[in-house]
Amino acid sequence: MELKRPLLGRGPVRHRRLWPRAHAFEVPSFFLLLPMRSLRLQPDEALARNRAAWVSFHDADHGDGGPDALAWCEALLAREGVDGVDGEIGLQCFPRVAGHAFKPVSFWFCERRDGSLRAVLAEVHNTFGERHVYLLEGEGLARGAEVQARKVFHVSPFADVQGRYRFRFHRRAGADARCIARIDLDDDQGRALLQTSIAGQLEPLTAPALRRAALAQPLHSLMLVARIHWHALRLWLKGVPWFSKPLPPTELVSR
Repeated sequence: MELKRPLLGRGPVRHRRLWPRAHAFEVPSFFLLLPMRSLRLQPDEALARNRAAWVSFHDADHGDGGPDALAWCEALLAREGVDGVDGEIGLQCFPRVAGHAFKPVSFWFCERRDGSLRAVLAEVHNTFGERHVYLLEGEGLARGAEVQARKVFHVSPFADVQGRYRFRFHRRAGADARCIARIDLDDDQGRALLQTSIAGQLEPLTAPALRRAALAQPLHSLMLVARIHWHALRLWLKGVPWFSKPLPPTELVSR
C-alpha cells in the first residue's frame, strides 16, 4: 500500500429543510481527511494527534473512545463481515479546535488495495452523548452513486426517527482536488425533508495551512454549535414540530 499524506479541506457546510417549513443555512468550515493506515506506519509531524494544540485530532473522539480509533474501525469491519478492505482507511472528520470537539458526522472511507471504495462508515454523534454507525456498501460509492440507509438514530428534535437517508460521495484528485459528502433525508412517504452536504477544496495538511484555517475560524467548533442553536431557535419560531428523544437503537451498527 502506497503511503498517503493527510489532507485539509476548507469549504461550506450546507443545510436545507424543505418541509414542513422551508429553511436553509450555510456556514464556513474546515475538516481533516486522514489516511489512518498510513499514519499508523508513518506519523505526520503537522498533525497534532492526541496532544494539546489549537487544532488537533484525538482518537478518543471516535469509535468507542479508546486510544486507537483505527483499531476500532478494523474490528467493526471484521465483526460485520466486511472483507477486502486491504487498502487505505481514510477518516474525514472535524478536528478539535481550542480543545473543543464537535463531530456530528464523520466518514470512514474503507478502500480495497486498488483504491476503490469497499465500504463507508458514517459515524454519527448526537448532543446527548450517543452514537450510531451506518455501514454503507455498494458499487460506485466514490463516483457519486446513491446508497440508502433507514434512519434509526435520533439527531435533531426537529426530525422524527423515520424515513431514509440518501448518501452520495464525490472525490476529485489533482491540482483542483476537492470532496463532497451529501446526506439527504426523505420521510416514509418519500417526501424530501432535508438536504445537507459537507464540501471542501483539499490541500496537503501542513503547519501553514492549519494556521490559515485556524486564523480564519479560530473558534470553529464552538461557532458551529452556536449557529446550529441559533437556527434551531428560528425553526421553533417558524412552528416546526418538536419531537422528543426516543431510546437509542440497541445495535451500534445498521446497514
